[in-house]
Amino acid sequence: MNKDDDMKEVELNEMDQEKQPMTGETPTGTEKNGCVKVKVPDDTEVKFTGLSKEELMKVAGTARWVRTRWALLVLFWLGWVGMLAGAIVIIVQAPRCKPIPEMNWWNQGPLYQISDVNEFSENGLKGVEEKLDYLNQMKMKGLVLGPIHTVQADQSSTLELTSINPEFGSESQLISLLDRAHRKGISIVLDLTPNYEGVSAWFNNAASVAERLKEACEYWLNKGVDGILLSHLNDIVNTEAWPSVQSVFNKTDGTKKRALMGSVTGLPVDYVSHLLNRSSVDLLLSGLPDPAEAGARQAQEIQILYTDHLQTSLGWTLGSLGSLASRTPAAPVRLYQMLLFTLPGTPVFSAGDEVGLKAGEKLEAMWDLESQADDGNATTVQEERTAVRDFFKALSDLKGKERSLLHGEYINLHSSPTSLAFLRIWDQSERFLVALNWGDGSVTMTLTNSDLPAEARVRASTDTENLAVDRKVSVEKLELGPKQAVLLSYGFPG
Repeated sequence: MNKDDDMKEVELNEMDQEKQPMTGETPTGTEKNGCVKVKVPDDTEVKFTGLSKEELMKVAGTARWVRTRWALLVLFWLGWVGMLAGAIVIIVQAPRCKPIPEMNWWNQGPLYQISDVNEFSENGLKGVEEKLDYLNQMKMKGLVLGPIHTVQADQSSTLELTSINPEFGSESQLISLLDRAHRKGISIVLDLTPNYEGVSAWFNNAASVAERLKEACEYWLNKGVDGILLSHLNDIVNTEAWPSVQSVFNKTDGTKKRALMGSVTGLPVDYVSHLLNRSSVDLLLSGLPDPAEAGARQAQEIQILYTDHLQTSLGWTLGSLGSLASRTPAAPVRLYQMLLFTLPGTPVFSAGDEVGLKAGEKLEAMWDLESQADDGNATTVQEERTAVRDFFKALSDLKGKERSLLHGEYINLHSSPTSLAFLRIWDQSERFLVALNWGDGSVTMTLTNSDLPAEARVRASTDTENLAVDRKVSVEKLELGPKQAVLLSYGFPG
């Protein structure tokens, strides 16, 4: 064999090695180089082809397979019935949701009262319409206007309850306001207190104007107004003409309910409760609780009204005698905002309450918050009012979407001369704990209730340094600084 033949043999051997299985198996059966050896079955191997149709029909009719099919059928239905029974047991034993009480539009959020439309906006009724976006941002469900009708002080002969004082605008402007407000989900209430600029709201003789009042209620309701407010309600309720006024609101045409509202000031809680029963108004603004009274007294007033009446008829306002600031000049505005938003009923705010205007300040100061002030003191005031407004908006948002705050139960937890704490709970919804201290010193509240957890989450606070929003705090011993308030929440304990 020459050299060339040797080289060819080497090449062939190398080719043969490259063609060897990669499993590491040698030609004798061992694996080599990681290749996989595939074994092809012999043609003589037996394959399973199953039973033919004739064979299946023959077996299917035997007693053994009939019994087997019946057994499987019985087991299937027993299993199905068992699962159905289990589901029924779970449904029956599960806690049932409490039915939602009947809610009308004035129970679904705060109301906003503009007593002087010209002071609120230089364009009167047209200016109010221009501010509807602002009111919508504040989550207002209703707007109480006026009075805006025509009358000269203490002269009943000049009373025109169906005529708008030209100083405030025209009827067409009111209709335009109604249309746009309704498209934004805001209801409009007219204050028809007859002698609103005079000494006596009812000319010292409510019965003498009752018929004109009835006609005016019918007139404005037909124009699309959503409700009527009457101040000094006790003066007309005690007349024989009251049932005829009430009858106007008892009519229904299948649309949303029209509200008859009233307000009183300076009356003791027992008389307010009696008046609410006697008048049967849809909402009564009582001016209670009174910030000048001790916390224990305020807690008692709230409890009496809550116990004796549906909370859907309770209206809370601290501004019946003007703005919140003028009613309580030394009171922390945010503290009383929190109180009104969390009581069982409807909070009613006067224009300016949302930014904490001080007594004597004009409402136009509200519209300066977005402008840049050059003076350092003015800037500080703007920042504070903006913070108050943001606090108001946060509470208004909670009021409108949390069932416990909208229509939940009220449970008093603590009261002292300077402080108050209570619970708002509804069925399986988020629970809320409200604590307020309007005293000049700190207070530690010992709060006990079977529903309370060890800790709760801060949802709103006037003391962001010690009680920051979203922080978890102990509930058993809750400490509040002077002039401070906090809103806590916790889940359904079940």
